[in-house]
Amino acid sequence: MNTYYNIAIIGGGAAGFFAAIAAAENNKKMKIVIIEKHHEFLRKVSISGGGRCNVTHNQPETSLFVKAYPRGEKELRQVYAHWGQKETIQWFADHDVELKIEADGRMFPTTDDSQTIIDCLMKATHEFGVKLMDSVSVEQITKDENYYILKTNRGTISCKKLLIACGGFHQSNYYNFIRELGHTIIEPVPSLFTFNIEDKELRSLSGISVPNAHVKIDGIKKVWEGPMLITHRGLSGPAILKSSAWAANELHEQKYIFDIYINWGWAANEQVAIEKLQSEYKTQKKKVGNTPFNFLPQRLLYYIFEQAGMNIDMLWADVSKAMIYKLASVLTAQQLKVTGKSTNKDEFVTAGGVTLNEVNMQTLESKLHKGLFFAGEILNIDGITGGFNFQAAWSTGRLAGEGMMNDKL
Repeated sequence: MNTYYNIAIIGGGAAGFFAAIAAAENNKKMKIVIIEKHHEFLRKVSISGGGRCNVTHNQPETSLFVKAYPRGEKELRQVYAHWGQKETIQWFADHDVELKIEADGRMFPTTDDSQTIIDCLMKATHEFGVKLMDSVSVEQITKDENYYILKTNRGTISCKKLLIACGGFHQSNYYNFIRELGHTIIEPVPSLFTFNIEDKELRSLSGISVPNAHVKIDGIKKVWEGPMLITHRGLSGPAILKSSAWAANELHEQKYIFDIYINWGWAANEQVAIEKLQSEYKTQKKKVGNTPFNFLPQRLLYYIFEQAGMNIDMLWADVSKAMIYKLASVLTAQQLKVTGKSTNKDEFVTAGGVTLNEVNMQTLESKLHKGLFFAGEILNIDGITGGFNFQAAWSTGRLAGEGMMNDKL
């Protein structure tokens, strides 16, 4: 059986739904179908942000917003000039979804429940009569003079316009159906992952966090900062996730075995730490272990003292100059060996995908095939943690939906 639609969208995620809604808003009579290979639509929306859905980020200035993308910054300037963070917030407000801003800039529905976003998108597609097909795998895409023909496990679908918005893939061969259309694929590598650390004493501090750590990867000049969390496997938190995103390709080449240097955030650098230790602590007649260091948790502080060769029962007056220098080094540039990363689960992000110079970023239409569009993570676009990847999905989906309506179907 061959079923015809004006628009077929492969991928039932944020980008696919937003594209379908945008197209339907322009012409309610269009026959539109969203094809999802899993039995559940909007899966990543459901699990993101711990089940709360980090919709976007509180940064209305596009020039600053795009700085959060290791890949795609330049191209997203064009996209966000048309539909960006402010338009997304307004769209959800117009559809009775209010967003709130958290201290770190992330924006969530006030319900703290991703189901609120899912219900909103499902309601909009239902009102516009968008057909939803789950558990459908697209096995092959071909094109004749007028139509795209999708061979699926449940029959054949023909369409005038086709949007591929099925997200990024962890394995390169999964992109073959796009390669067969002539498009170039940037090899996928994991992004936004946590670091496995061998140091058992550090891992024993699992659950401890610091508000503003600095992370430097050996061999890379850039330093990333932000909250950091010690886990039972190593290190996580925004500072780590940002570094993994920006250095995704380099770390992949190193097979995720590399050294990092941690500044725990107590002093800007080693020299500043030495001066503070000598002026504020060295003259004190109290035990090392009884001295608070601003925001550093006591258990972490004991670990740092131990790494510096200091005993928590010794008096500061008995701390040698060499110990002061070592302590300053550990506080501001502790060297740790990374021996692996977290698995690339569904909630994480993949760098790579369709190369952007083969896509018109004003419409998201392929430069190689008229009527073929891309949106979301299938493109070589990825952002750091904090709502940036969803914003890229909303915006590219919106432009693709409008782009598919630019000429007659």
